[in-house]
Amino acid sequence: MQQAQRLRSVRYDIRGPVLRRAQELEAAGHRILKLNLGNPAPWGLATPDPIVADVVQNIVAAQGYSDARGIYSARVAVAQHYQTLGVPGVQPDDVLLGNGVSELIVMVLQALLDTGDEVLVPSPDYPLWTGAVNLCSGRAVHYRCDEAAGWTPDLEHMASRITDRTRALVVINPNNPTGAVYSRQVLLGMIELARKHGLLIFADEIYDKIVYDGATHHTLAALAPDVPVVSMGGLSKVYRAAGFRSGWLATSGFSGSDSDYLDGLQLLANMRVCPNVPAQHAIQTALGGYQSIEELTRPGGRLLEQRDHAWQSLVDIPGVDCVKPAGALYLFARLDPQVHKIHDDERLVIDLLEHQHLLISHGTGFNLDTPDHLRLVFLAATDVLDDAVSRIRTFLSTYRQ
Repeated sequence: MQQAQRLRSVRYDIRGPVLRRAQELEAAGHRILKLNLGNPAPWGLATPDPIVADVVQNIVAAQGYSDARGIYSARVAVAQHYQTLGVPGVQPDDVLLGNGVSELIVMVLQALLDTGDEVLVPSPDYPLWTGAVNLCSGRAVHYRCDEAAGWTPDLEHMASRITDRTRALVVINPNNPTGAVYSRQVLLGMIELARKHGLLIFADEIYDKIVYDGATHHTLAALAPDVPVVSMGGLSKVYRAAGFRSGWLATSGFSGSDSDYLDGLQLLANMRVCPNVPAQHAIQTALGGYQSIEELTRPGGRLLEQRDHAWQSLVDIPGVDCVKPAGALYLFARLDPQVHKIHDDERLVIDLLEHQHLLISHGTGFNLDTPDHLRLVFLAATDVLDDAVSRIRTFLSTYRQ
């Protein structure tokens, strides 16, 4: 049996051949150090107890289907969350819950795209966005993020990529994989392009509270009251509840003439019946309770210390540099092509895996057009990060392609 032709253009390389090779090595008895996924739980970063307790408390009442949009109390909590952030007019009926943001990404694109429609996606990106655009018969058009400017989106390049087929603009802030946190000025520039060309903005803000060194995350929808925005967030990262698969979207800035798109979203929500009901009961407590993520990201906090430690260790390797991330959970390191002459970065990370039993991700897997970047997750304790960076250093000292 052959796969559908539309899948031929869909890539999700960060869970592709490299991960399969890691699984083969594990099956052969090797122990693999995995720093490829932003999954907090394996590294002892547990979901806060009050959030777990609320799910347990409501488990008996969560045996049946919920409203296709999600339970009312959770949608109220999300609406109030965005109101607090300065997004005007968001009501519970503007909120849709999902089985993680990943499911919602596919849904918002399915509701929008016809064959050949284009969506502006950052490069590098979280590759599910590019894959989902292609899966929905659209075309992902990548706009450049400038490494020399701290991975800030290049607004001139973005404007040059807009055509009469462009339907939407994706903004990932804080960014995965680069860790960039966008300034208010840059966001306003992106919003102005969307306003001028009649584009819908998808604001992927799953890391909104994971920021360092005094960086400020600006909620995009709060800056764009007159532009249609779909804002997305969830429990996976900020609340360390990745396995709960609980995310949300909120729509804002839509006019009456945009109701057809919103009707399409409702149709898709109905077709999947409803999101995972037990995990929906975590949302109200998570958003309304103590924000323990702040303990991890402020001076002395575990995530900040791990970021600093891993970053310094990486850039001490000859021929390796890295923009220090202002947010999220990743280091996106660059290999100087004059020192490390790499033409196939997927081959590089497979060779690293086979020789050092370390699993990380390659830059072209994030739709970067040059094979000279690696992404490493800094969720592990500093001694584990030391071990990982030592393996990279040893490997690069003799590696040639």
